[in-house]
Amino acid sequence: MAKAKKLASSKTVKPSGVTFGVCAACDPRIDTASRQRTVNIIETIAELIATEVRLPDGTPVNVVWSPVLIDGERQADIVARQFKDTGVGAIVCTPDTWAFPQLTLMSLLAHFPAELPVNITCGNSAPKPGVVYAHAVNGALAQSGRLTHLNVGTWPDTGAKPQPTESTVKALIDWCYAAMTVVGLRGRRVAVFGHDSMGMETALAHIIPTRRTFGLEITRLDMKLLADQLNKGAFDAKELKDFRSWLKRNLGERLDLSQPDADVKLDQSLAMYLIMRDLIGELNAVGGGFMNQLEWGSDRRGIPLPICDLAESLMNSTFDHAGRKPAIPFATEADVQGLLTMLFTNWLSGGNPPLFMDFRKVWEPWEIQAKAKELKVPFTADTVWASKGLVDGDNSGSASLDWAGKPGESPTSLMKKVSMPGAELYYFPGGGNSVTFVSPGGIEGIAGRLAFSDLNGMFSMVWDEAFTVDLPDKLASAVANSSNVTWPHTWVVPKYATMAEYKQYAPANHFHMIWNLAPARLQYWMDLTNVLSVAPWQNRPCLIEGTDRPMPLMYLINGGENATKRLRARGV
Repeated sequence: MAKAKKLASSKTVKPSGVTFGVCAACDPRIDTASRQRTVNIIETIAELIATEVRLPDGTPVNVVWSPVLIDGERQADIVARQFKDTGVGAIVCTPDTWAFPQLTLMSLLAHFPAELPVNITCGNSAPKPGVVYAHAVNGALAQSGRLTHLNVGTWPDTGAKPQPTESTVKALIDWCYAAMTVVGLRGRRVAVFGHDSMGMETALAHIIPTRRTFGLEITRLDMKLLADQLNKGAFDAKELKDFRSWLKRNLGERLDLSQPDADVKLDQSLAMYLIMRDLIGELNAVGGGFMNQLEWGSDRRGIPLPICDLAESLMNSTFDHAGRKPAIPFATEADVQGLLTMLFTNWLSGGNPPLFMDFRKVWEPWEIQAKAKELKVPFTADTVWASKGLVDGDNSGSASLDWAGKPGESPTSLMKKVSMPGAELYYFPGGGNSVTFVSPGGIEGIAGRLAFSDLNGMFSMVWDEAFTVDLPDKLASAVANSSNVTWPHTWVVPKYATMAEYKQYAPANHFHMIWNLAPARLQYWMDLTNVLSVAPWQNRPCLIEGTDRPMPLMYLINGGENATKRLRARGV
């Protein structure tokens, strides 16, 4: 007699990992040696993914591979069952021989939802042409409206255990990071304290579109909960004491406690970090945000409380008073679209710290040159900040402390470059301390921001490759003092956008940067999430070989990338 199975009554939950399934199609007429070679390639590719791909906290992804070559429908069903039983969320097919598309990969994919990420990686080999199969099945899937990414790479035509080239592996790993980000964040949540971001439409929590597009939930908690927990002392008093000792030990006189009640307000600010960190942990959240303005720290109709700049900065940092930790993407002013931008790029980069900034002042070349001449600061035609101009990235909160130095610098070294002046009381009558530093030049990555359109119901990413620059001391002081000198500053230069373009096409007053993120990873992710790519810079080619991902065939046969994404958004 059949009987229902009772599941364990566990009171704890660990978020599930991301599992890649690696397989290959084949032809039953192929010789034994070639079939074994195909199995060896499957194993090689699987081991590469297992070695190279990590979640933001450093945890390796799960990788399973099947030695069952998919010759036809029966084998497709077997591999599908294997993959389903092991929780596979993304599939990599590595053909090395000809096979029959409908009988193999297409039959396998019939077992899985249409949004499951699929990659076809093959060598460009001639003897038993797996590349011919790859084009055949990729074309068939494109015609059926199923998104796949084809990676025609290179490995030797002969030999039992061929090794793929470095460029082949790079393209595959970039795709894997995009797939990991998509699959790993489905069903997860972010926790946002406070309501709409100071009424900024560009920062609203678009609950339903975010759920529909990314599978993410947005848990909204009122700031009253934080005030109540602060008043109740709902934090570890000993940890707070250790936290303050760590801060004083690292900052010394750079921690300004000259304002009224500064000691009390500092303790409140540090307690807020512990409270928000613990609440985010209780919720198994992957990111967060804190509204602050206006109700928390600025509205004199209430009782203004101290700002939480250090808390926001430490959330985005890879360390705190307890040592190394994963960065938790965290947005000041409850800027949810900023939070999402930082969350996705943090995952795509393998856990690099995100930078939250105001898109403060665009210094066009003529303007920065004029300021330099006024200050008698020399420059030449080859001086990057003079020839390109720059953006003063500058915001009172949420700037990761990692950005006080170069990638890889130790926390001790970074903290030597950080100061905490008193808050600007006309902005923040609740007091507290700001965080300030100037990011060094030479950091490369992606700068950009998500946007949402009610007209098409879709998200877009406005982005460009970017790098930071150093300014001569006298000029740096003038630029910083032209905005808010007590806040963090990062001098950002886009790689392709001119400043005339850049200052017109910013989708909001905030923008964000992540270091060491390859454009291809971002592009793969935008494909998999159906996010529109906005990079309208006249100096950027449509395809930069070795930098961009190849455009999916499905886009080409449906009128282009944006046209196809709009069709997909409509469910066509």
